[in-house]
Amino acid sequence: MRILLVEDDRDLGPSVAAALRSEHFAVDLVTDGVDAAHLGETERYDAAVLDLGLPQLDGVGVLKAWRAAGRDLPVLVLTAREAWSDKVAGFKAGADDYMVKPFRLDELVMRLRALVRRSAGHGQPLLTCGPLTFDTQTGMFELDGLPLRLTAFEWRVLSQLMLRKDVVIERLDLLERVYEGDADTDSNSLEVIVGRLRKKIGATLIETVRGRGYRLVCAG
Repeated sequence: MRILLVEDDRDLGPSVAAALRSEHFAVDLVTDGVDAAHLGETERYDAAVLDLGLPQLDGVGVLKAWRAAGRDLPVLVLTAREAWSDKVAGFKAGADDYMVKPFRLDELVMRLRALVRRSAGHGQPLLTCGPLTFDTQTGMFELDGLPLRLTAFEWRVLSQLMLRKDVVIERLDLLERVYEGDADTDSNSLEVIVGRLRKKIGATLIETVRGRGYRLVCAG
C-alpha cells in the first residue's frame, strides 16, 4: 500500500514515515501544502495522512483541492489542532478520519489499514481467498492456517491483489502502489515479485492477464 504523508515537522515526519515503512507501507513524505496538493492530484495512493498546519497551503486547502479534482483517496487528518471547529472544518473538507497529536503509532497504522480496507469495499477485517487469509487489522497473511513470511514488496503486491481479489489490476497501477515516488521501477521487477509469491502461495492463485496485469483468482 502506498501512503502520502504530509507533515512539515522535520523530526516527526521522518519518524512516522519510518514507522509506516516498518509495517510494509510505501511512503512518500512531503512537507508543504503545494507539493501535497500536486502529488495527491497526479499520483496513485491508497491513503493520505495530512497535517493541517502546513506552509504555503494549509491542510484544509489541500483537502479541498483534492476533492474538487475528484480525488477520493481516504484521508486521515493528523494534527495538533484539537478544537471542535477544526475537526468540523476537516470533515467538511472531505476528511475520513481525524487524529490529534500526540498519538500512538500503532493506532495510526490500524486506522490507515481500516481506511484502505473500507475504501476497497470490505466491511470485515478478515479477507479470504481459498487457502489464503489476510487480517487487515494486523497486516498478517496466513496460508492453510500458518503464518506466511513475506518481504515488504511481496506484502504490498499481495495486499493489493487481496483487496481487489478476482479483479484484474493493471501493471502500472500495481507498480505505482508498490514503489515510492523516487524509486526506479519497471515491469520486470514486478514479474520477479509475482514469481516469488507464486512459489510461496501456489502458482494457480495469481493469474497473469496478458497485456493487462494480474488477478488473484478466488471465485469458485
